[in-house]
Amino acid sequence: MTDVRVMTGDDIDAVSAIRVHGWQSAYAGIVPQDYLDAMSAPEDAARRREWFAHDTGRVENLVSADGTEVTGWAAHGPYRGDDAEPGDGELYAIYVRPDRIGTGAGRALISAVLARAADRGFPRLRLWVLADNARARRFYERAGFVADGAEQQEDYDDVFLREVRYVRGASSEATCVSDASAS
Repeated sequence: MTDVRVMTGDDIDAVSAIRVHGWQSAYAGIVPQDYLDAMSAPEDAARRREWFAHDTGRVENLVSADGTEVTGWAAHGPYRGDDAEPGDGELYAIYVRPDRIGTGAGRALISAVLARAADRGFPRLRLWVLADNARARRFYERAGFVADGAEQQEDYDDVFLREVRYVRGASSEATCVSDASAS
């Protein structure tokens, strides 16, 4: 049984490990390997602790858990783009432990994000995903997100990779989706 709850400071090490291992798994062959190899869960956790110490509540972090074991993480809040419309929210990140892909943790997280974003007054959610991350794109599409035609380039150690933007109306009646590695 997967439960979703608000992340606490006690979850930081697990979330950082999920994020780093999620990147290293999902982006292998997409993002330069040197970039992925340089990622460090302890360094990520140190940055996350600093952020948590100064949290303003603008970003909401959620974790999925099976019992006491954290299996996934998602973060959402106001849209950061210059072309934001009033009330636009953004799914900043969603990751599931690579060994837990297909267990429902991703579905539970995305459903919770959609419901909580609507409750927070975000009638629409946007997200950016690497264009070559086919698994994540399928996951988002199954969750009702649609590519809206916007693109941008992100720099990974002087390698520029294309990202595409997806959008979906948030709803407290979040649909169930198929699980796959995302973001």
